[in-house]
Amino acid sequence: MADKPVLQKPPGYRDSNMATPSPPPPPRQQQPMRKPAGMPSSSFRPNQKRRSCCRTCCCCLCITLVLFIFLLLVAIAVFYLWFDPKLPTFSLSSFRLDGFKLTDDPDGASLSATAVARVEMRNPNAKLVFYYGNTAVEMSVGNGNDETGMGETTVDGFRQGPKNSTSVKVETSVKNQLLDRGLAKRLSAKFQSKDLVINVAAKTKVGFGVGGVKIGMLAVNLRCGGVSLNKLDTDSPKCILNTLKWVNIQ
Repeated sequence: MADKPVLQKPPGYRDSNMATPSPPPPPRQQQPMRKPAGMPSSSFRPNQKRRSCCRTCCCCLCITLVLFIFLLLVAIAVFYLWFDPKLPTFSLSSFRLDGFKLTDDPDGASLSATAVARVEMRNPNAKLVFYYGNTAVEMSVGNGNDETGMGETTVDGFRQGPKNSTSVKVETSVKNQLLDRGLAKRLSAKFQSKDLVINVAAKTKVGFGVGGVKIGMLAVNLRCGGVSLNKLDTDSPKCILNTLKWVNIQ
């Protein structure tokens, strides 16, 4: 018996007895990898390196500065212990007015006189030398509103050795200096009674030396006197040393 031919199913034919296949599952989307919490982004790493370098530089600078200050303090301590430095002392040993003359002319009163002063300068150090620059000196008589200039001069600089006392002579003069008549009378009366106040002011620079090495020159102002002529006969007043505009030493 011959086989029956197999009929082909038309396109799109579905057999109701066959189960409908389930659709394939959708493809899974790969999620990007997350970095563990606390791990900084790569964009912040250069900043961290810069901060680390800055901290290292600051630490090195601070350590160097502290070390320098420590060594400086040690050097100063050794210097003071070894040399025992002391400041120079100044005193006004004498003052006189030569040819003191007040005249009353039709144009007004005038003063002519020569002022001669001696300033005693003492170096109390046993190992240090003092150097003095050129010194500008001004002298005057009277106090307050009656203070009258007696001229100015310059004293050449010099070197003062250890444990040395030096007497510096200063001389200034005025000639036919015009004055108020009332002031001239007051100055004349005080000069005759030796109650006339005298003043010596100086500006100079002082430095010190160790072993032939000259170290620094500090500007100082010196003011001597402020006492009357009769007190100066029995006393040598100390001068006031002013430096750095606010340090006064007597």
